[in-house]
Amino acid sequence: MAAGGHSGASGKLPARSGDAERAAPHPGELIAIVGMACRLPGGEDLAAFWRQLHAGESAVIERSADSGGRHDELLRDGVVQHDSLRFFGFIPGIDQFDAEFFRIAPLEAEMLDPQQRLLLETSWHALEDAGIDPEGLSESRTGVYAGISSNDYGDLARHVSGGARSLYLATGNAYSTASGRVSFLLGLKGPAIATDTACSSSLVALHQAVTGLQSGETDMALVGGVAALLAPAMSESFASAGMLSPTGRCWTFDEAADGFVRAEGCGVVVLKRLAEAEAAGDRIWAVIRGSAVNQDGASGGLTVPSGEAQERVIEEALDRAGLEPTEVDYLEAHGTGTKVGDPTELGAAAAVYGKGRDPDHPLLIGSVKTNIGHMSAGAGMAGLIKTVLALHQGVIPKHLNFSNPNSRIDWERLPIRVTSTMTDWPAEAGRPPRAGVNSFGFSGTNAHVLVEGHEAPGGDGASPGGRAWPVGPAQAVAISLPESLADSAPAEPFTERGVRLLPLSGKSGKALRELAERYRAWLDAHAAELASADGPADALLSDMARTAGIGRSHFTHREGVAFRDAASLRDGLTALIEDEDERPAPRAAKKVAFVFTGQSSQWL
Repeated sequence: MAAGGHSGASGKLPARSGDAERAAPHPGELIAIVGMACRLPGGEDLAAFWRQLHAGESAVIERSADSGGRHDELLRDGVVQHDSLRFFGFIPGIDQFDAEFFRIAPLEAEMLDPQQRLLLETSWHALEDAGIDPEGLSESRTGVYAGISSNDYGDLARHVSGGARSLYLATGNAYSTASGRVSFLLGLKGPAIATDTACSSSLVALHQAVTGLQSGETDMALVGGVAALLAPAMSESFASAGMLSPTGRCWTFDEAADGFVRAEGCGVVVLKRLAEAEAAGDRIWAVIRGSAVNQDGASGGLTVPSGEAQERVIEEALDRAGLEPTEVDYLEAHGTGTKVGDPTELGAAAAVYGKGRDPDHPLLIGSVKTNIGHMSAGAGMAGLIKTVLALHQGVIPKHLNFSNPNSRIDWERLPIRVTSTMTDWPAEAGRPPRAGVNSFGFSGTNAHVLVEGHEAPGGDGASPGGRAWPVGPAQAVAISLPESLADSAPAEPFTERGVRLLPLSGKSGKALRELAERYRAWLDAHAAELASADGPADALLSDMARTAGIGRSHFTHREGVAFRDAASLRDGLTALIEDEDERPAPRAAKKVAFVFTGQSSQWL
C-alpha cells in the first residue's frame, strides 16, 4: 500500500449493470493505467522497485556453500546438479499469507498456490494505488486478466495429508481460479481470464484487457502477471537444455550471453478508458496507445523466436496506436540473454523502429531482466511497470551486464543504443514521452504494447524530469455542515482546513499498527519535501488524508490521527505505534446467527 495520496482521487467506480447508459465502444479508444502495484525480487513495492532500478542493482541471489534456504527447495537432495541452479531471483516471504484477510479458511489456504495468493494481495494494492476502495467494486463490470504459466505448488500439495483428495487442490492450483478468485473476492462481474502463452503471458493478458475495454465488454480491468519458483523440475529442465546462465546473470545483448536466470514475483495494473479516467479525476500513470499479439507459426523450431513475426507485431501495434516508428523513444526489450533470442529481437526492432530514424537519435533500449532475472509469465508486466516508472522519473535506468556488445548484432548498421548508463529520457517538443514494451514466449506467441506519458490538466503531469509520481487534476471538495450550523456558516466558502484527519484501519490491532508504521516511514522518506511545504496542512498531506478516506476499505479495527502538519502527524502515528496495549475491540454484535456453510467458513 502506498501511503501517499494523490490529488484528484475521486474513488468513482465504473458503471454497474442497470446504471446510467454507457458510452458506445470505440475500437481505437485510448486506455489509461490508473493504478499499479508490484512485488518483485529486490522491490516489495513500487518505491522500492524504483530505488533498486535507480541504483543499478541486481536482485539475483547466489547460493553459498552453506546457505540452503529457498535455493535448496529447487535442488534435489540439496545437490547443485548444474552451476546455473545456484542463481535465482526470489521474493521474501512467499510462504506467508494472511488468509483471514481474504476470508479464506486455513484448510483451503494450505492448498492455495502462492501465485493465487500474490495475485490477490497485489490486486488489492493496485486498487488502493488507484484510489479505489476494493470493497466498493462489488457488482461492477470489472474484468480480471492474469498471465500465469507454471504450477509448481500443485505437485507439492498433492503430498500433503489428504491433499490429493481435496477439492481445494483443484481450485487452489487451476489457472482459471487464479483470476476467478480475485473476481470472487471482490464480487466483480466482468470477464475473469487466465492466459498461458509462456513468457509473453502477461502482455497478452494486457492486450486482452485493452480489447475488452475498447469493445465495451468491461468498464475497468485488473491485469496481472505472476510466477513462483517452488519445485525443481522446470528449473532442472531449463538447466539441462542449456537455457539458464551458469554465471548467474542475464547478459542481455552482451557477447557473454549464456542464458537467463529464473525469477519469481507479481505485478498488477488497473486500467480504465482514458476519457472516463479523466472525467473521474483519476491520476493517470500512463496511457496505452496500442497493443498487438501474433504467433510465429512454422518458424525454425517450436521454441525458436521468429524475427519476421516480431516485426509484424510491432508494426501492428504502431498502426493501432497511429504512431510513426520515429515517435517512440525507448524499447523495453524482452531480452532473454541468449545467443539466438537477442539478435532476433534487436533485428526485428531495428527493422521497424529504424525506419526514417536519425542515427544521432537512436532508439534507446534496455531490459529489466538484467536487474531481477526472467519472471516467465510475469516478465512482460515487470517490464511494463519499469517503463512506466521511468516515464515519470524522466530517466531510463541502467541496463546491467553490458560491456562487450554481442558480435552477432550489426551495431554499426542498427540505429539502436543500449542504455548501459543511467540515461535522461529524450525530450521531444510537442509530444509526450513514448515507449514500446516487447515480449515473446517459447509458445511462439508475441506481444507488443505502446505506452506514453500523460499530463494532467493544468500542466502538472508526467513530462520527463517532471514530478516523480503522477497526480490527478485538482478537485474542489464540498464541506457538508449540520443544519444547526448551516445558518451561521460564513458567507465565504472555507478555503483551508487547519486540521486534517488520517483514518487508519485494519482487520487486527497488529495490522493497524503496521499500517501506521508504513505511513510514518513514508513521512520520513519525504521529510525534505514536506519541510518545504507551505500551509498548516499542505497539498501533499491533504491529498494523502483524502485518499486514505475514500480510496481504501475501512475495517473493524480503527484509529484516526488528527494533524496540522507533518510533525504533528508523525507524533500521532508514533504514539499509536508505541502503544503496547491492544486496541479497543470492535463493538460486539447484539444479534447472533448460526451459519452452517458446509465448507469450513470461519469468518463473519
